[in-house]
Amino acid sequence: MKHFDTIAAISTPNGLGAIGVIRVSGKDAISLVNNVFSGDLMKVDGYRMKYGRIIKAGKVLDEVVVGIFRAPNSFTREDVVEISCHGSPFILREVMELLVEQGIRPAEAGEFTQRAFLNGAMDLSQAEAVADLIASSSAASHRLAMNQLRGGISKELSQLRERLLNFVSLIELELDFGEEDVEFADRTQLEALIKEMLSQTGRLISSFQLGNALKQGVPTAIIGKPNAGKSTLLNALLQENRAIVSDIPGTTRDVIEDRMVIEGIEFRLMDTAGVRETTDTIEKEGVHRTLNIAQRSSLIMYIFDLHQESPEEAQAYVNSLQLPSSSRILYVGNKLDLMRMRGMHRGAVPQASTPGKGIILISAKEGSQLDNLKSRMVAEVNSFSEGQGDQALISNVRHLNALKKAHAALEDVERGMASGLSGDLLSIDIRTVLHYVGEITGEISTDEVLGNIFGKFCIGK
Repeated sequence: MKHFDTIAAISTPNGLGAIGVIRVSGKDAISLVNNVFSGDLMKVDGYRMKYGRIIKAGKVLDEVVVGIFRAPNSFTREDVVEISCHGSPFILREVMELLVEQGIRPAEAGEFTQRAFLNGAMDLSQAEAVADLIASSSAASHRLAMNQLRGGISKELSQLRERLLNFVSLIELELDFGEEDVEFADRTQLEALIKEMLSQTGRLISSFQLGNALKQGVPTAIIGKPNAGKSTLLNALLQENRAIVSDIPGTTRDVIEDRMVIEGIEFRLMDTAGVRETTDTIEKEGVHRTLNIAQRSSLIMYIFDLHQESPEEAQAYVNSLQLPSSSRILYVGNKLDLMRMRGMHRGAVPQASTPGKGIILISAKEGSQLDNLKSRMVAEVNSFSEGQGDQALISNVRHLNALKKAHAALEDVERGMASGLSGDLLSIDIRTVLHYVGEITGEISTDEVLGNIFGKFCIGK
């Protein structure tokens, strides 16, 4: 069968490097690699390295160091050999061809991690965290992936699933004694468990907004009226001329997006078209896109010209946009340099705020007070995550969909118990909950689902 083949893949990125690694896994991994190795690997203990040469057609192809990991104490829980060659693409290809000649099959995308899952080394949510860990681009996304890899979500769900499975087993046992009117499952305890699971699944569903933002980058919309300095601010934050800056209103007509990392958190900055009434068809579409992006963003920076708009007017204007109540909005008063030059128009200029309080005053043109703005951006994300504490966050859409279905099925169970639903029908609803929770951890899976998940991995992992 396919899952019992011995497989191999180059596990280091394409291109020149000092070292290139080829990973081999399967019951014959050690003996087949030994066929092309100058020394004897069969007697090497697990977690040992051995220096030697790879021999092809009687000639030395490369000097290598080979690592031995014996089953079940390996990533895949199979015998694993890791060959560290010199990082020449030619050498790596030649070694791979040599291994294929020995009967080793080239691995498919994600096949090593899939074997780890199939052999019980990790559950499905942990396997998915491996891909997230490889793709992590900030300290926050790295922490999120590491928490999931260590079983953060699995531990929470598996314990509840096991308790619920015990209850459904007792309910189904009652059906075998239907004529005797016995009750093995304590309905009061079951009701308490259902409430606990509803609370847990509800919290995890709510955590997706933060988890996905930390994984993908916090979507941050820079909005404001024309000529408020949105593009200048984007350029100042990125320290490059990413957006065109002009005194002509309506210069920015489409969304310009870039990324930056502040204190380990990645932000997806989106410079948008100025919000105003306009008859220009293209600019009107730009305004429409701005409002749509603001609706979907986790963080909004409303930037306003201190010379043209007071803080009170800025807040009133943002309120008129009818953004979601969950929107986190930073009010950024720009052109502080002009306010000073013009004798503090509109009265005294308000003092620059401290992180977490009031309006942030900056000069995007001069790049002043940007550290204060960055601190406030980080503070907003941290305040959003404070309610989660050390609890697991979900960042995977597949998990979110399964949790929503499990939550709906739990509500069916709760309603059924309240209405005195018979044990056989109650059992069906509980089994539905178990199914969707099991989809997350992999107790319930199909080849199609596994193929979709592991097919997105890189070759060699």
